[in-house]
Order: sequence, then C-alpha cells, then structure tokens
Amino acid sequence: MPFSSSIRVRFAPSPTGMFHVGGARSALFNWVMARQSGGALVLRIEDTDASRNSPEWVDGIIRALAWLGMDEEQYEGPYFQSAGADKHQEAVRSLLEQGRAYYCGC
Repeated sequence: MPFSSSIRVRFAPSPTGMFHVGGARSALFNWVMARQSGGALVLRIEDTDASRNSPEWVDGIIRALAWLGMDEEQYEGPYFQSAGADKHQEAVRSLLEQGRAYYCGC
C-alpha cells in the first residue's frame, strides 16, 4: 500500500448492545477529525464476540450514525472484524512457526 498523507480514522463499535453516548462521542470526534483533514472515517464493526453479537445491534449502530448526521456516504464500511478471521489465524500460525510468538494457555 503506497503512503498517503490523508488521515484515516476509525470508529469500531461492538454490536453487543444499545448504541450509547460514549460511542456517539467517539464517532463524532473521529468524523470531525476526518472531515477537517480531508481524510476518511472507517466504520469497523467489532463482531468477534459471536455469542453476544446481533444484526439488530449493527442496524442500530448504522441508524444512530445517520441520526447524528453521518449517513453511509460519510464513512467507509461497515467492515466486519470477523471477515478477517482466516487472515488473522494465518498470521498467528506464521508467527508461531517463525518463533516470533509463543502460545499462552492462560
């Protein structure tokens, strides 16, 4: 990936419950930072807690962002963290094989 001087910030909520004021604050701060710098806001859904995730909560996040003035044209995504699980597992395997990481069973 070539170097870019454009700033990219992310908002990465977990779809495990109601959207709350802390999430709204983080999203707005990052959105303003991206807009002021000519950069981009990336919405990445942290959906790795499969037992607690819900599609309704994802919809709630997107609706809340729209209510705050951020429709889907104002950010990249949503990208889902779980979509990269295979790549993450491969990276772990590679690091273990190279002796650059170790398994901890705690």
